[in-house]
Amino acid sequence: MGRVSSAPGRQANGLTVLDLFCCAGGAGMGYHLAGFEVTGVDKEPQPNYPFTFVQADALEYAAQHAHRFDLVHASPPCQHYAAVTRWRGSAEQHPNLIAPTRDLLTGSGRPWVMENVPGSPVRPDLLLCGSMFGLRVRRHRLFETSWHAFQLTAPCHHHPGQIPFAHKDERAFADAMGCTWMSNLEARQAIPPAYTQHIGHQAAELLGATAPDHVAA
Repeated sequence: MGRVSSAPGRQANGLTVLDLFCCAGGAGMGYHLAGFEVTGVDKEPQPNYPFTFVQADALEYAAQHAHRFDLVHASPPCQHYAAVTRWRGSAEQHPNLIAPTRDLLTGSGRPWVMENVPGSPVRPDLLLCGSMFGLRVRRHRLFETSWHAFQLTAPCHHHPGQIPFAHKDERAFADAMGCTWMSNLEARQAIPPAYTQHIGHQAAELLGATAPDHVAA
């Protein structure tokens, strides 16, 4: 069951989001802060996931249930395209789920978002960096959306005060991303909630949310 019901300054918008490949909930927290009711799905147990959680194969679950949600977000595993994986020559040891995920999202009939690392075949509707949101990490990520989202953020600005990825195993890195409820290891696989909070506000406007009285389609 969910373990977060509210957050400071949060106003529920009456919309629901399905958070696929949710891990410990970096993306989910952003949508929560944007006003969404969040349900996460992952094949692995996620004891620190802060919202309603379903342990299941993400694509199989979405094939049956995605149509029940106002918005669908997917963060398929990024290791196949990650720079460190390519450097090690081990990309083929990791699943490449972007194409089947895109097919499922497109077929769901719902507005959707897909996130992955630079270098992946995700269409770069948005390229977000922690510096755009005043965070002390870079954490570049690509976002492809069904509505071709637009960039309304300050330019990427790297400065000496940022925490480099070399410190990814340290508590300070997780906290700098805003993932304070996660373990250090979980935060290594997460995105800053600020990214999906930004996207969630765009999606809510697209969906015509009239918080808090909106009724999901």
